[in-house]
Amino acid sequence: MSEQLLVTPLHALHIEMGARMVPFAGYDMPVQYALGVKKEHLHCRSQAGLFDVSHMGQLRLKGGDPAAALEKLVPVDIIDLPVGKQRYAFFTNEQGGISDDLMVTNFADHLFVVVNAACKTQDIAHLNANLPADVSIEVIEDRALLALQGPKAAEVLASFNPEVAEMVFMDAKKVQLVGVECYVSRSGYTGEDGYEISVPAAQAEQLARELLAKSEVEWIGLGARDSLRLECGLCLYGHDLDETTTPVEASLLWGISKARRADGVRAGGFIGSDLILQQIATKDVQRKRIGLVGKSKAPVREGSKLFNADDVEIGIVTSGTFGPSKGMPVAMAYVQTDYAVIGSEIFAEVRGKKLSMTVEKMPFVAQSYYRG
Repeated sequence: MSEQLLVTPLHALHIEMGARMVPFAGYDMPVQYALGVKKEHLHCRSQAGLFDVSHMGQLRLKGGDPAAALEKLVPVDIIDLPVGKQRYAFFTNEQGGISDDLMVTNFADHLFVVVNAACKTQDIAHLNANLPADVSIEVIEDRALLALQGPKAAEVLASFNPEVAEMVFMDAKKVQLVGVECYVSRSGYTGEDGYEISVPAAQAEQLARELLAKSEVEWIGLGARDSLRLECGLCLYGHDLDETTTPVEASLLWGISKARRADGVRAGGFIGSDLILQQIATKDVQRKRIGLVGKSKAPVREGSKLFNADDVEIGIVTSGTFGPSKGMPVAMAYVQTDYAVIGSEIFAEVRGKKLSMTVEKMPFVAQSYYRG
């Protein structure tokens, strides 16, 4: 099967390092290494973890006015995004649903956009169909993408180039690493301090090997990446977000810039904005994304049905695992709005049994982003 899958520039290195490979978003990707998922997770929380995320789509939007053009597709302030800053965004559809989430960076002469691997073909088609002819879309095929995450990440990367130590959360800049220009942002998908590094594919293995030579750094696979992001309340597209889910239902109001809201200077104007702004104004949604923690050791997985005390079905789990840092099962779910109350007891159906869970505010584990 691996012969039919795409591979990243670091594929041979993963095999050399003894990774267990699995199909993911059309790629042959490492799910874990010799340490195992739990130890990888805890190592990232205490030291520094290295992730290969080269399967993600990397794009450049150039020419014309790409910021104004992109604002018609996302509910985010892109026009006023400062040079050297990155912002979280999401594409919306006519029904107010989310068709993907993405990161946008202003590099002055172009916008650098990173989209999800499973959605990149449809995202590129969406951009081609909706951006004006004077804005060009360049799909970057010759760069890998690494993430270095954890409390030791800054110390490690600063040993390669001290410039990165001055960066704060969501800063982005072009930095020389291993003799080549890399696009570095102080951001990530674990809730920890860290960096995402777009590196020329030809130098990706050299950079990875030199990072791994540091005693603080270990490879981290998809398994721990999922438990890390879930503990820190970060959504996974296709699971916690999809085309039927609006930003209001998904509790992503923080991702809608003030300038794009009903009383903002550039209110609305994005696909599905009428419905989304109405939901913000009325707070009238039938379901909400919540966090749940379990009382037993049994993890509650995606797809588990949720019930109230009267055994009436009220929702479904969209992500779930045992949180190694939290020390208990954690999950994200959508429930009828009346049950999205912190402290409420909800019951998850697992192998025919109803397990008690409590609605808890996310993140389950405090985020550690460096803000200076």
